[in-house]
Amino acid sequence: MRKVPFVEGEYYHIYNRGVDKRSIFEDRKDLKRFFQSIKEFNTIEPIGSIFENTFNKEESSKKLVEIICYCLNPNHFHLILGQFVENGISEFMKRLGGYTWYFNNRYKRNGALFQGVFKSSHINSNEYLLHASAYVNLNNRLKGKPPVLSKSSWDEYLGRENDCICNPDIILGQFNTLKEYQEFALSSLQDIIRRKEMEKELEF
Repeated sequence: MRKVPFVEGEYYHIYNRGVDKRSIFEDRKDLKRFFQSIKEFNTIEPIGSIFENTFNKEESSKKLVEIICYCLNPNHFHLILGQFVENGISEFMKRLGGYTWYFNNRYKRNGALFQGVFKSSHINSNEYLLHASAYVNLNNRLKGKPPVLSKSSWDEYLGRENDCICNPDIILGQFNTLKEYQEFALSSLQDIIRRKEMEKELEF
């Protein structure tokens, strides 16, 4: 039983990292594969493998989860997901776990790739949701320029991405303009960076 149960109609911050903080993407092919998994496994109907799904050109309108935003980093990932189907998040994350098989098979390794079961936090207020969206959208910019092996939904929000998997309406619909959200997110990011720097200074 998870400490944070998944309830229909609620949003959750989902995250995990590589075991021993190891890389989960070794090159762009790995990054593309994980992104493709997020995209193609988000359907109520079972699709088998990604390879099998390449022959099925019909896209299902019935999704397991609503993807609000994401960030894929070299050794960890963040997702904000809405659950609107019973057990949707659990089933979706179970399917994403197949990436470990792909990675181990490609690099001739065994064992776990991720650090245990994925972590989750219930987003229990609208304010939390807004700030969490900024944190996830810009997570690969916390230390400055985004790493080469990273990808986030920030480009989707700004209209610079053609291959879109998110539904940003719940976030962007609360701002008068896209620029207003952009300014909010960047300001929120600076607040996060300042807090992290203060926490380091307070460490003994």
